[in-house]
Amino acid sequence: MKNALLAILLITPLFGLVGTMIVNNKLSFFSDALGHSALTGIAIGVLLGTDNYLLSMMGFALLFALGISAVIGSGTSSADTIISVFASVGMALGIVLLSATGGFAKYSSYLIGDILTVQPQEIALLAVLLAAVILLWILFFNPFLLTSVNADLAASKNIPVRLLQNIFVVLVAVLVTSTIKWVGILLINSLLVLPAAAARNLAHSMRSYHFWSIGISLVSGISGLIISYYTGTATGGTIVLVAAVIFFLSFFIGKRSERA
Repeated sequence: MKNALLAILLITPLFGLVGTMIVNNKLSFFSDALGHSALTGIAIGVLLGTDNYLLSMMGFALLFALGISAVIGSGTSSADTIISVFASVGMALGIVLLSATGGFAKYSSYLIGDILTVQPQEIALLAVLLAAVILLWILFFNPFLLTSVNADLAASKNIPVRLLQNIFVVLVAVLVTSTIKWVGILLINSLLVLPAAAARNLAHSMRSYHFWSIGISLVSGISGLIISYYTGTATGGTIVLVAAVIFFLSFFIGKRSERA
């Protein structure tokens, strides 16, 4: 529980920060597709005979993310269609490869994750990742934001739009694959999107948007961990339910303030 609490205190600010830009860029399905690709990454690790599935997941997720970005950039189809195709292929290929290499059941724990299995060295990795994301936000937040709002305007100001988009999708890929073991393939997207979506209902500026998102993510994570401990429920699912409750409350609060 101590390791799980430390992990929650590091993961939730990560999700809160990155989730704001995912919501701004309308990339909710993209992070979900990356979660689905984790199964294929695990399968590749099994085929290569490695015990460290993180490396195989991250390597495949990076190629997967850049592939999605390149196909979307070609403009041949709508973004949601392309992401849906990649997500379907990533999940199906992973299931087929894992079922052919000794059975899918032994890897099914990745579907829901378990924060209680986090190890001290993994907590250190999360701390490094959080520091890297904060540094990236300090250096590139304004270009990221302008690119998400109006890519053409950003390009007219000599901002390298394609490079920034690739950096961001790589960041999301690293974040998803680094935390999916504890959060779960089926839940990772919810924890990235729900706090930021709730924050958007309450915030009145970009600064407050980030504070609300990080705060809601922290509250959801800590509350979900405590509730799951006393009720014996899955931690990831409990955290998502808490975040969902906060989202619906923020929705009604936002509606009421608009009427006022």
